[in-house]
Amino acid sequence: MTDALTREAEDLLRELAPQVLGVLVRRFGDFDTAEDAVQEAMLAAAAQWPGEGVPENPRGWLIQVAQRRMADTVRAEVARRRRETTVFEQDVPDAETVDRDDTLEMFFLCCHPALSSASSIALTLRAVGGLGTAEIARAFLLPEATMAQRISRAKKRLSTLDRPFADPADASDGANADPARWRERLGPVLHVLYLIFTEGHTTTAGPDLHRTDLSGEAIRLTRAIHRLLPEDTEVTGLLALLLLTDARRAARTGPHGELIPLAEQNRARWDRALIIEGVRLTTGTLARGLSGPYQIQAAIAVLHAQALRAEDTDWPRILELYDHFERIAPNPMVTLNRAVAVAMVQGPAAGLALANTLDDQLAGNHRIDAVRGHLHEMAGDYPAAITAYTAAAARTTSTPERDYLTIRAAQLRARSRPAR
Repeated sequence: MTDALTREAEDLLRELAPQVLGVLVRRFGDFDTAEDAVQEAMLAAAAQWPGEGVPENPRGWLIQVAQRRMADTVRAEVARRRRETTVFEQDVPDAETVDRDDTLEMFFLCCHPALSSASSIALTLRAVGGLGTAEIARAFLLPEATMAQRISRAKKRLSTLDRPFADPADASDGANADPARWRERLGPVLHVLYLIFTEGHTTTAGPDLHRTDLSGEAIRLTRAIHRLLPEDTEVTGLLALLLLTDARRAARTGPHGELIPLAEQNRARWDRALIIEGVRLTTGTLARGLSGPYQIQAAIAVLHAQALRAEDTDWPRILELYDHFERIAPNPMVTLNRAVAVAMVQGPAAGLALANTLDDQLAGNHRIDAVRGHLHEMAGDYPAAITAYTAAAARTTSTPERDYLTIRAAQLRARSRPAR
C-alpha cells in the first residue's frame, strides 16, 4: 500500500467515523459505548486495510465491526443490558441504511437542549467534528483539563436521559412531534461548523497551516443546511463567510508552506468563483438587515474580497461592522480584531490601547502578542514589535505561525541595526 493510498485511506476513515457513530448512536442510544466501538473499528481498519485493501463498502464494514464490538461489550453486562444485546446482534444494516450520510444528523443530535450551548458544542466537536480535546480547548481559550472535564460532564448528562439521541421531531405517540425542535439546535450546530472550519483554515498545532479535510467538510455540511434553510440569514451568512475565507487559501502559503499574511497575498490567486458566490449570498441577506454574527463577518469578508489591493480596503466600513459585531456578540477575539481595524483607521496607538484592555481575557494567547507586534511595527517601534513577535512565537503551537513570527522579528532586528 503506497503512502498516497495510506493517506487516502486515513482521509476516508476520518470522513466515515462520524457517520458510523451516527448510525450506532441513533440505533442504540449509548454514546460512550458507541464511541468506543467506533474507535476499535477504526483501529481494526488501520490494521487490516493496508494488507487486505479497502473493502468495497468501507462504511458497511466499519458499521459491522463496530456493532460486533458493541455486542461484545453488552454480552459482558448481560444482567444489566439483556434487551440491548438482542438488538445489537441483528444483521448488518441493509444497503439503504448503509448508504445514508448521518454526519449532519449526528451534529444536531449531539447538540441536545439538555446541555448548555458550550457543552453541546464541545461534545460535538470531539465526537463528530474530528477535533482533539486540546484543539477544542484552544478554540474556547480554556485549559485542556478544563475542556476534558466539560466533555465528560456532557456525556454523563446525556447518559441520564431517556433516549437522548432520539429524533427531536418525533414523539412515541406522535402527538407531540414537532419539526421545529430541530431548529432550536441550529445555533450550536452552526457554531460547531464555524469552529471546525476555523481549525481547518488555520490549524492550531502542527507543521501545516491548513487542514483541508476539516475546512472542506465544514463547507459541505453548511451547504447541506443551507439547502434545507435557504431563507435563514445566519445559515446563509455562515456559508458565505466560509466560502469567502476559503477563497484566499491558495494565496495564504508560499512555495515551502510558509504563512503569507493577508496584506501581502497575491490576490490574483484568490478563487474568484468562491468570492462571487460568497458575495452573492451575503448581498442576498442584506435586505433583512445585519442581524447576526455570521452575517456581519461575511459582510467584513466581502469588503476584503472586493479590495483589489490591500491599500484599497475599506477599513472605516470594516470598523463600523466590527463595532456592530461587538455590540451584539461581545467576545475578546472580536475586540482584538476590532483593535486592528481601529489601528487602520485611527492609527496604531489607538489600536494598541484597545488591545491592551484584553490582557486578562487573552492571557497566554499568542494572538494578542502577534497583533501587538503588528501594531508596534506600524508605529515604527521596532524593539517593542520584536518583543511582541518573539513572545507570540514562543506561545503558538502552529509551526507556520511560529516561523512567520520568528522571521518577522529577525527582519526587524536586521532593519534596526545601524548601517556600517
